[in-house]
Amino acid sequence: MIREWTRDDTIGFLRIPTAADDKYSRGVVALRTGSAAYPGAAVLGVEAAWRTGAGYVRYLGDAADAVLARRPETVVGSDIGRIRVGAWVVGSGADAAHRSEHEQTVLCRILAGDAPVVVDAGALDLARGSTAPLVLTPHGGELGRLRAQLGLSGAAESDASGADAGDAAIAQTRQTARALDAVVLRKGARTVIAAPDGEMLSVGNGPSWLATAGTGDVLAGILGTLLAANPERPLEQTAAAAAWLHGAAARRASGAHGGAVGHPIVAMDVAEALPATIAELIA
Repeated sequence: MIREWTRDDTIGFLRIPTAADDKYSRGVVALRTGSAAYPGAAVLGVEAAWRTGAGYVRYLGDAADAVLARRPETVVGSDIGRIRVGAWVVGSGADAAHRSEHEQTVLCRILAGDAPVVVDAGALDLARGSTAPLVLTPHGGELGRLRAQLGLSGAAESDASGADAGDAAIAQTRQTARALDAVVLRKGARTVIAAPDGEMLSVGNGPSWLATAGTGDVLAGILGTLLAANPERPLEQTAAAAAWLHGAAARRASGAHGGAVGHPIVAMDVAEALPATIAELIA
């Protein structure tokens, strides 16, 4: 059975800071994202982390100049051993086929740590064997490649009988989560989240305008921030809250609400709409 995630479910994951909070208690997010070829992925993820309410954002990667040009409050560096981190985001804007030996070593060290890790795009191939709590964020094509790497084909037999394409995607997401002992968030028009224990959640509040380059990088930054701010909450629920907030920000940015068709947006529009979206939710 799959449960639809709601607005009310999401509100409980939005922490309002108190006088007792400082930048660390509000959540420290670290990102190892972007590349020389795709620096924008790092910029979008960092922007989303700040806009979602992170108290402290660290960036470690090859797009530091671009990140600082957009968000100068970000702390950049290279020594992951000295960083106090509530959650990591890795892989956005990276290509596993061009990964250096040094990058491989750094990513494996992050994936062997204690902090939860959002694993996107160019780091999905490293999920198998990792010991950190993981939330994987593949789209359909990436999920298919990951399943091939794991030796999984088709839908899980127990779930595939008479299934249409949507049901097959749900079954495959569930099976992959079990195989990796990790939460898997399959991005799409209807996002599906599977926990290793079989719990399934669905999020479908985003407008069609959200299907544009870079919005997955924004989702990764939102998710990293909510994981850092909610360390005791189930990872699959935090992932669903991030996906719902992502969709709501896209609706606001595109004007696709109240029956309106809306208009085209770019990924940065979604990130910039996050503060007003959050304000409406917690009012």
